[in-house]
Amino acid sequence: MTAKNMDELVALCKRRGFIFQSSEIYGGIQGVYDYGPLGVELKNNIKKSWWASIVYDRDDVEGLDASILTHPEVLNYSGHEETFTDPLVDCKSCGERFRADQVPDYCKEEDLTEPRQFNLMFKTNVGPIEDASSFAYLRPETAQQIFVNFKNVVDSTSRVPPFGIAQIGKAFRNEITPRNFIFRVREFEQMELEYFVKPGSDESWHKYWVDKRLNWWADQGVKSEKLKLLEVEKKDLSHYSKATFDIMYDFPHGLEELEGIANRTDFDLGSHSKNQKDFNIKAKVQENKNSTTKLAIQDLENNEWFIPYVIEPSAGVERGVLAILNEAYTSEEENKRTLLKLKPHLSPIKAAVIPLKRNNSDLVNTANNVKSELQSLGLGRVMVENTGNIGKNYRRHDEIGTPLCVTIDFETLENQTVTVRDRDTMKQEKVSLSEIANYYSRYFK
Repeated sequence: MTAKNMDELVALCKRRGFIFQSSEIYGGIQGVYDYGPLGVELKNNIKKSWWASIVYDRDDVEGLDASILTHPEVLNYSGHEETFTDPLVDCKSCGERFRADQVPDYCKEEDLTEPRQFNLMFKTNVGPIEDASSFAYLRPETAQQIFVNFKNVVDSTSRVPPFGIAQIGKAFRNEITPRNFIFRVREFEQMELEYFVKPGSDESWHKYWVDKRLNWWADQGVKSEKLKLLEVEKKDLSHYSKATFDIMYDFPHGLEELEGIANRTDFDLGSHSKNQKDFNIKAKVQENKNSTTKLAIQDLENNEWFIPYVIEPSAGVERGVLAILNEAYTSEEENKRTLLKLKPHLSPIKAAVIPLKRNNSDLVNTANNVKSELQSLGLGRVMVENTGNIGKNYRRHDEIGTPLCVTIDFETLENQTVTVRDRDTMKQEKVSLSEIANYYSRYFK
């Protein structure tokens, strides 16, 4: 059972410290959110899972962490300066501005201005002098810095296609109408892979990555039946795309994109490469007179140089957080509890160690020792919950998705056993104190 509506998720996120409105004490900033103690753990666990599946579990992907500030020429030749826009309208009646396809019902059509294009990129000045020659953009996506670092990665790793470059990082878009909690925001994180392949093999690799990404979301607890694969129609494709599949998810506010997997052809490397005429570039690219680097690979079989095609799986971390929270949200009327049935590897807190009495030094010291032992295994955050109310502690950790609660009671002092409670089943079992670390390790591995 998922959340009934977005309000349930927003309330839980605020109450339990997952997500807060940014600068809330000053009225907040629309479309900007801060992640609290549990939210940052959940985000980090999602990113860790993605990075492991894309980089560590493979032998053909390298990582990158590039700058947020982006040279204007990068976004000129990528097409962002010209095409990264949304249609903007003004309402003469209420005085507000909206994206043309997101005008609220209270605005009458006759009160709207004609749509005009609004560029979504944030600009900032670089250096002490503010003029037209001293600005940079906050990157609107992580992808472009991967492309302009292509030769650096190839030269330093000796990679040849097929191979990929992965990056997780912040991106910024000046959305006209941010909406639906963290679904559409102005500052967000992306998890992007640019996978470089030989022309002609791109379609099979495109299918491969669509299947891989669907399976990964299922492994994160997003049920397959809640996902829908949408092939983007030709008329709706981005300027660089040969074909794009969107993984759609049934969010609380409706069916929308969770991740896109695009066949970007040779547009990106072709756009940023020097000596473009030396290559058989299939995509329509702007003539580049400023690049100093040839972004091509030599085919060792025939010694010819070619510009690789790119397959791009691109996911937003915030949308992943929202989908995973929604899938995990469970209300059990029979047990009068709300819980998050998060996959154990994603849970913000892996285990709570609870002394039966808060003012008993023997119980508290034993709890702290168990916590330290489990924490040292490096599987995630473990915490001591020293409030003395076992029932409330169980309910709190159900609601934040903690898979295991380990209770330290007087039997622990007498016969060296602890009580381990499972979040989903609420079943309890006795485990020897000397075996709790092995039990914990087996559970998560």
